[in-house]
Amino acid sequence: MADRDLIAAAGFVALFAMMALRVPIGIAMGLVGVFGFAAVRGLDPALNLLATSPIRVVTDFNLSLIPFFVLMGIFATNSGMSRELFRAGQAWFGRFRGGLALSTVAACAGFSAISGSSVATAATMTKIALPEMRRVGYPQDIATGVIAAGGTLGILIPPSVILAVYAYITRQDVGKLFIAGIVPGIVAIVFYMATVRIAYRRRLPQGQPFAWREALSSLTGVWAVVVLFLAIIGALYFGIVTPTEAAAVGAFLTMLIGILRGRLGWRAILGSLTEALRTSVAIYTIIIGAVLFGYFLAITRTPQNITAFLTELDLGAYGTLLLILAFFLIAGCILDAMAMIILMVPIVFPVIQGLGFDPVWFGIIIVVTVELGLITPPVGMNVFVINSIARDVPLTTVFRGIIPFVAADVLRLLLYIAFPAIVMWLPNTMQ
Repeated sequence: MADRDLIAAAGFVALFAMMALRVPIGIAMGLVGVFGFAAVRGLDPALNLLATSPIRVVTDFNLSLIPFFVLMGIFATNSGMSRELFRAGQAWFGRFRGGLALSTVAACAGFSAISGSSVATAATMTKIALPEMRRVGYPQDIATGVIAAGGTLGILIPPSVILAVYAYITRQDVGKLFIAGIVPGIVAIVFYMATVRIAYRRRLPQGQPFAWREALSSLTGVWAVVVLFLAIIGALYFGIVTPTEAAAVGAFLTMLIGILRGRLGWRAILGSLTEALRTSVAIYTIIIGAVLFGYFLAITRTPQNITAFLTELDLGAYGTLLLILAFFLIAGCILDAMAMIILMVPIVFPVIQGLGFDPVWFGIIIVVTVELGLITPPVGMNVFVINSIARDVPLTTVFRGIIPFVAADVLRLLLYIAFPAIVMWLPNTMQ
């Protein structure tokens, strides 16, 4: 057992060393998984895993929803739906002080409902909302902070690629997880809008005159997003389709709407398919690496050892939960969202099950925690995405702008822990 513990420790050291050398996380986990398994069981069994695991992953029906949702988000972006969402938000919220910031939060929420990616949401809204906020005199820290925080909604509001990966790892119902993300997503929107109005009330520009005609006409541009979201989530809620079928239908309808509105030509469709293929391959590579790494964890009994260690601390159920979440917050400073879910959930999930927490509830709690990692230094993936597009805005300026939103996220996380019914009420009503 001591030898296996030593091999496990060496494996984690090698993993983090490769990550520090910027080896892609999927490749790093795969290498550690194969060689670590070989160190315990021998080279031939490890090579058998390497031969069979990738095939099992890419042919798994439960994972086929990922490329469809990725494609759906890319079709939505290339057909201009994100810009229409922002214009609609501007028409309805523009009359309030800080209206463009509120519009950005609303547009981020709308785009999250068809993209499933925080990075894509942040990148898209930086191109659309940042120039408008600059034009009317928003301070740079507020403008970029709102976009960075609003972008995190992409992994919470369904459909979410992160939730789909969590469901695969923990063998949970992905449809139930998607439904569980709806109410917390609405709460997040309210919290972010309240943060804008409270934290920056003295620095926000005045609103613009409200015109009913403009507000009503703006709704004609967002009907497609509403229809797509309601069709997918409604079909999942009532059990009409499986999540994979919903993803396929969503991707097809998004393409069809883009074609009928003259926004997607053959060249744009081909470009979208190519982009979706690249993104999906990257995600599948990470999952394959995680599967191989999972065999290494199992053979070294790492999850069981960690479960025993945390149990011996005698912190109680919620004390142990807070310790795990604190570990996720620390890891968020050096890992991106997907890496945290892939790497850490297989280790801590047995602990959560042993403590009696609901796996669906924990999935939402983890996603909210991971959201914090997207906007906290030194990594803060959303912050770097914004900086890569708006190169004249220093990273320190963006990080300064997100401080109030980090506080709001921590408060929101504690709210979900104290009142689990906020998360579980809607999925518990599913048929």
